[in-house]
Formats: sequence, structure tokens, C-alpha cells
Amino acid sequence: MVERFNVTVIVLNTGTELLLGDVLNSHLSFIAREIFPLGLRIDRQLAVPDGLAIRAALEEASEQADIIFVTGGLGPTTDDITREITAELFGLELHHDASVLAAITTRAANRGFRLTDRTARQADVPEGATVLPNETGSAPGLYLVARTASPRKSPHLFLLPGPPRELEPMFKKSVLPMLREIVPPESAVDRRIYRIAGMGESLVEEAIGERLLEISGIELGYCARPGEVDLRIIGGPSALDRAEAIVAAELGNAVFSRDGRSLEEVIVQLLAERKQTLAVAESCTGGYLAHRITNVPGASAVFLRGHITYANEAKVEMLGVDPNLIASHGAVSVEVASEMAFGARKEARASFALATTGIAGPGGATRGKPVGTVFVALAAEGAETQTRRFQFPDDRPTFKDLTASAALEMLRQSLLGGSRV
Repeated sequence: MVERFNVTVIVLNTGTELLLGDVLNSHLSFIAREIFPLGLRIDRQLAVPDGLAIRAALEEASEQADIIFVTGGLGPTTDDITREITAELFGLELHHDASVLAAITTRAANRGFRLTDRTARQADVPEGATVLPNETGSAPGLYLVARTASPRKSPHLFLLPGPPRELEPMFKKSVLPMLREIVPPESAVDRRIYRIAGMGESLVEEAIGERLLEISGIELGYCARPGEVDLRIIGGPSALDRAEAIVAAELGNAVFSRDGRSLEEVIVQLLAERKQTLAVAESCTGGYLAHRITNVPGASAVFLRGHITYANEAKVEMLGVDPNLIASHGAVSVEVASEMAFGARKEARASFALATTGIAGPGGATRGKPVGTVFVALAAEGAETQTRRFQFPDDRPTFKDLTASAALEMLRQSLLGGSRV
């Protein structure tokens, strides 16, 4: 067992495809999230191509780390040489494990796959290694306990498959129980993440930053995304409770999630709890608002209808917008946004309707309405339609993201009664 706060953890990702950008490397974020509750953090990450670069990186990391997670290179092809390099580096013999090969053979037979001559390589196990079963793939993982004796000092070493669909269940089922044996069972620190909508990170910091940093033992961080900010606080239970009180007092309903849920997940839950429904009418967001809502499981219980009325004719025909309003005020206007939301709610008989109309750019600007101008309207049953103007002069995908977040936040605040500290 090792002392938690002296543990150095390194992740070594192998695979030329990662460095060419052909495959997104998602392992770092997954492993970091999984080990944090154990009081562990990743101190360093290395990504190397297939081949001998793996040996150099592993040799370097072994001199620094107490725990190393190596991902990739355990398959049957010629570029899969992680196990061989590991065995050679630490002076370990490779032994054929008949039970591993039997599991691979059975899996292939059940799926109608033909095994190649090189398949048997996946059953080679370094001397003293523990096999980590792979229930979603063929190549097993391997664990080598830390050694201080010759021929070479080695850390706790986990060799894991590259595909996330194989690595992630293996990590949860096999690796985490082993880590709990390696590190002490109790964690002295915890983490809380507050997700905030409609405020920039500088405004969030201005509101609570100095007071939070006055709390001894607090580690504070901010992460900005389009239309949202994550406030991350790490510390002991008592310090986190003091921080919680400050966040609640200063930010109030600007915090939409304390459990990692997205803004759209919060919206769907709020509507479902109230047995209320939603429709949307989109021009500049082109269906992205509906896309975000329908990504949430259970959205069908609250989301009734979406209109993509990109052309002015569609606004008139589908939503009943008065063409004289468009002629007088333009499609990007308070008046048209309001009529779009009203028409969408009426057509769907929904409790609420959101509408978006704006100038995503780079063309289309007019006097008084530069690129990035957008109007978001919220129509509610038995209430006057609300419309707000925003300015998001960004690239088109970011413009759409910001607009959708602004619309969802308008609805969330309405569902909460509009209160906000």
C-alpha cells in the first residue's frame, strides 16, 4: 500500500492514430474521473506512436511514477507490441496462457469470426502478471504489481486495451478494485462542480472568487464553454460546505446543476416534474435547439414539436407570422421572434415555446443589426411572451450553441419563477 498524497500517476496512450488525429483520445478524461474518488490524480500524460517509442516513454515514466496506465497495443497485429516491450523492459518472460486463448477462441466462435495465426499473441502473459478479463473484446488487460527488486524497479503497471468500449468496463470491474488495495481506503478530499449559465467566467470569479480563496485548503478552478461556466472546488468536507454556502448566496439560481447534468437535462426534468410541455421554432439555430433537447432520455414526455423555419415563407406558412411584420421589422426582430414563439406554442398546444431568429454571419448584417444579433422568445401559457436580444459574434457553430443555451436558460429561469441572485 502506498501513501495517497505521494502517489504519482502517469497515463501513457499508445497509437499512431491518436497522433494523426484519426481517433479522439478519450482515455485521459475517463481515467481521471474514475480515480479521483480514490484520492488519485493524473500527474502527467504521454501519447506516443506505435513502435519503439513506447519503450522509451515507458522507461521514462517508470522512473517517475508509482502507477502507470498504458492504453493500446495489446491486439493481434504487428503494431501491437505493448506487452512485448513491457516484458523486455522489465526482464520478464512471456508465458502462453491457455485459458486466455480459450476465451478468445470461444468469443470468436460465438461471433462467427475467423482467427488469424497471430491471434495467439494475445494470450502471451508477462511473468507474474494478473490477467484482466475483457468481456467486450479479445485482448485481455494485464496488471503488474510494483517491484523494487532487480533487474529494474517498476511501478504498479496496468496495460489496458485501446478501444474505449473495452477499456472502460474493464477499468470499472477490474482496475478500480485493485486500486483500492493499492491506496488507502479513505479520501481526505472531495470535489464539487457547479455548472452556471448566462455568466462569463470573469463575472463568476468576480462574484465569488475572493471569498472562496479565503477558505483554507480550497483549490479553485473555472472551465468556460459556450454560454456556460463550470466552477470546480476541491477540498475537505468542512471547507467544501463553507464554499457551498458562498456559492448559493452569491450565484443562486444561476447554478443550474451540481451533479454534472447538462442544461437540457435540467430542463427536461423540470418540465416532467411539472407535467408541462415544450415546442420550439428555430430559424438561425437550424434545429440545434431541438437536437439538444431530444438528446435527453425521456424528452418524449415533454417535447411536442419542432419547427425549422429558416425561410421567411416558412415562418408565415408554418407559424402564422404576419408577413407585414417581416416586411416592416425584418425577420431578425423582437416582433418576429415573439410571433414565432406564439405560433409554435399555439400549433403544438404546448405549455411553452421557444423561438430563435438571428444573423449567424458572415453575411446578412444590416444597420443596427450586426452579425451575431439574435432574438430569443419564450411564449408561455397564460403569460405575456418574453423576448430578449443577444449579441454572439462568433463562428456559426458557436453562435448556434450560444443561442440554444440562452434559450434554454430563459426557459429554466421561467420555470423557477424568474428569481436569480
